[in-house]
Amino acid sequence: MRLRGLSTLFALLLPIGAAAQSCDDETYTVKPGETVFSIAEKRFGDPEKWTLIYYANQEMLQSSVFQINPGDVLTIPCVPGQETIKAEVTPYHVDVDKAEIKLLTGTGRPPFADLNWLGQGMTTELVHAVMEETPNPVKYSVTFEEDWSKQLFPLLDEKSFDMGFPWFKPDCDATPDEPRCANFHFSDPVVEILVLLWVRKGNEFKWEQDSDIHGKTICRAAGQFTHDLDSPDRQWLSKGLINLERRNEFKGCFEALMAGEVDAVSANVFNGAHMVDKMGLRGEIEPLSRPLSVQTMHMIISKRHWRGTTMMYRFNAGLAKLRQSDRYNEIVNKHLKHFWDKLGS
Repeated sequence: MRLRGLSTLFALLLPIGAAAQSCDDETYTVKPGETVFSIAEKRFGDPEKWTLIYYANQEMLQSSVFQINPGDVLTIPCVPGQETIKAEVTPYHVDVDKAEIKLLTGTGRPPFADLNWLGQGMTTELVHAVMEETPNPVKYSVTFEEDWSKQLFPLLDEKSFDMGFPWFKPDCDATPDEPRCANFHFSDPVVEILVLLWVRKGNEFKWEQDSDIHGKTICRAAGQFTHDLDSPDRQWLSKGLINLERRNEFKGCFEALMAGEVDAVSANVFNGAHMVDKMGLRGEIEPLSRPLSVQTMHMIISKRHWRGTTMMYRFNAGLAKLRQSDRYNEIVNKHLKHFWDKLGS
């Protein structure tokens, strides 16, 4: 099944944790012949909103969104409201020279971190909220470094700053020598992001199992991670099962797709939707509904930081407390709506 409209992408990233809203979640017992798509159409009026059900039942449906059986009990989430809230300012946020904990992020990566984005980015606003929820909150600063290539090495590695965000976590069990894995501790996930395959509309692209991808040419922008393509259960790259095409940026990948030079583009839901809209390709390119992978973004700290364990414990405790509150969902949903509004403007 394919997602027929970019409006569906609004539902493709949901908060990790509680889903408390102005209405309550429901439980639903699957009837014979039903699928997550038919249930989504029944409950939400749109089969393309199957992702709402998927994320509310992720542990059960992790292997495949199609594998539900009569008698299974699903959580049907409350549909988030579309109202916005103002960005909140924590009283513990201070200038860098007055901070006990110095945080580092960057700009130019909306909706996650960007000086010109609402609240300076989704993860930025989440981090502010986390720091306010930490045990015995302390004063902290957030510095924006425009050159992302400097953030891990040397700035965080040499402890010019204490912690940095938002960073994807590689498969450190499989690749312990990867620079991020070898040199940094990762927090619990701050937010999840779906990585999708984008294809030309009308082109037959069957993907019901991983073997359907074998022999395909997939484009992923240069500098983007590849660990999800070569995970132990896939090994698409190490065994030569797919052809990986690299272009300098997402635009180059989508140009190659339109030219028939690649079979699909791999991009997360935000980067893909933004580029399709920017290039005027709505109606010509669409994402497949089955996620290629689910990636998590984290706070990181150098393994050589003398207070690394204490700081990470503090952050994780604040994050856990935030997830249990309405505030986490309010922040994420606000940024999802802002992202969609900007695409449609």
